[in-house]
Amino acid sequence: MSQHTISLTVNGQAYTLTSAANRTLLQLLREDLGLTGAKDGCSEGECGACTVIMDGKAVNACLVLAPQADGRDILTIEGVGRRDRPHPLQQAFVEQGAVQCGYCIPGAIMSAYALLQENAHPTDEDIRRAIAGNLCRCTGYTKIVAAVKAAASNL
Repeated sequence: MSQHTISLTVNGQAYTLTSAANRTLLQLLREDLGLTGAKDGCSEGECGACTVIMDGKAVNACLVLAPQADGRDILTIEGVGRRDRPHPLQQAFVEQGAVQCGYCIPGAIMSAYALLQENAHPTDEDIRRAIAGNLCRCTGYTKIVAAVKAAASNL
C-alpha cells in the first residue's frame, strides 16, 4: 500500500505523519497520536462513537481516510477541555447525569460542541438532530439534551 505524508493540525498542534492510503483518520488519531477519546464502535459511520470535528464540522473519523485529513484542522475530545478545567459542555454532561458507561459520550459531546459553535441557543429539536448520529444505549438521550441546553445557557 502506498504511503502518504499527511500534515494536519490536531487540537491546535501541527503534525506531519506518514500513513498508508487505506488507514482512517480514527486509526491515525488513536494509534499514531495516542488520542483515544474517539472510539471505534462500528467502523461504518453508524454509531457516532468516533465523532471529531474537522474544519468546524462533526465527522465520523472512521469514514475519513487519513490522507483526506491532509491540511485539515481536527478537534478531538482531548482538545475540548482539560481534566482540571472541563469545558462547560463536559461539565454539563456530568452535572445532568448524561454520562453513563462513557463509551459514546466523547462522540456525543463532539456533535453537541459542533452544534453550539453554529447555534448558541439550540432548541430541543436542534439538539436531537445534531446528536441523531450518536447512538447511546445507557442514557436514553433525555439527559444528553438537558446537558446541551444547560451548557448553551452557560456559554
